[in-house]
Amino acid sequence: MAKTDGAEPAEAKPASPARVAAFRTGLSAESRAAALLMAKGYRILAKRFKTPHGEIDLVAKKRNLLVFVEVKARARLDDAAYAVTPRQQARIIDAAQGWLMVHPEHAEFDLRFDAILIAPRHLPRHLLAAFDASR
Repeated sequence: MAKTDGAEPAEAKPASPARVAAFRTGLSAESRAAALLMAKGYRILAKRFKTPHGEIDLVAKKRNLLVFVEVKARARLDDAAYAVTPRQQARIIDAAQGWLMVHPEHAEFDLRFDAILIAPRHLPRHLLAAFDASR
């Protein structure tokens, strides 16, 4: 029998309904954004690429262009655009460096940071070069 310190294992706290709804909305928005990119001739290389520095919603490729895409879903397109904050941009740029370290075959590609904005009753809006990596 194994020794224990008497502490009970911590149980996972169930996610709130609002958090679950937000997660589902995010997944749906990312799927719509990926479909939009594929319709424009991009190939999706990764979804939700995670690093210790941050997450990239979508990584896409078109010829020798590698695009790191932030997807934002909000009630209004303007709100979605403002949600891509400078702090978040820095985290995405750091995560992109992580992608390039794991995928050196893309090191010579041109890089771009896009945003795709999703709002109810609107077509998704694809912002090319929404921000750049110069800080």
